[in-house]
Amino acid sequence: AKSVPLHNSSADARNSCSRRSSSSFHSTPSILVVMKLAKRGGLPCLCLDTSCANGTLDVHHAVPVKILRAEEWQHHLPPVVNTPDVQLEFQLDRPLRPVIERLKAISPIIYVDGSMAGELVLRIDSDAVSIRTFYDKLIPRVDEEESQSQQTDPAKCTLKIDSKKLLASLQWQSSMARGSVGSYIICMIENEMMVVHVVLNPEDVGFFTYYIPVHFLSRDMMDF
Repeated sequence: AKSVPLHNSSADARNSCSRRSSSSFHSTPSILVVMKLAKRGGLPCLCLDTSCANGTLDVHHAVPVKILRAEEWQHHLPPVVNTPDVQLEFQLDRPLRPVIERLKAISPIIYVDGSMAGELVLRIDSDAVSIRTFYDKLIPRVDEEESQSQQTDPAKCTLKIDSKKLLASLQWQSSMARGSVGSYIICMIENEMMVVHVVLNPEDVGFFTYYIPVHFLSRDMMDF
């Protein structure tokens, strides 16, 4: 079993307890969550037991799961991808999702142009309309090997992505509570993959990663 301290806001307390108990819950800085794998009704379950330090709230969840055999693990591992051509860290107050949602309503395909100069462009091109959205002052994430190599021009990359798949990878920007995400990074591998890496807050809680396949682009189809 693993114990993870979680912090709750006063708004969460008001939603989960009565006004009288919420003041007591808010005075407690943390709750305790215990995760364990156990059987419930003969079925394997991931059990989450939550309790307040002062005993005012106890919640128990049993989520049915499937136990994989060791030989099946390889089919569920993250894909192996090449070193990204472009890696950009976004500020949390500049979400991509609202822009992608509007572009998706116009075109099923979105082109993403990224540069290690800290710039990213979202664009759609059709016979009826051409739209471009610019992001600048992003934070380039450089590996140690790349930082040691002397590269005069910043690396660039263009990807062609299904707008529906790109939007699905950004749904967390509308569903997760403010403050629960520490940072997120967009990694671009030419003609291979876009990777969205999201680090939770605090960092020791963990992270999650989306791997988005892309369409092949020849050199003459790239904007850069």
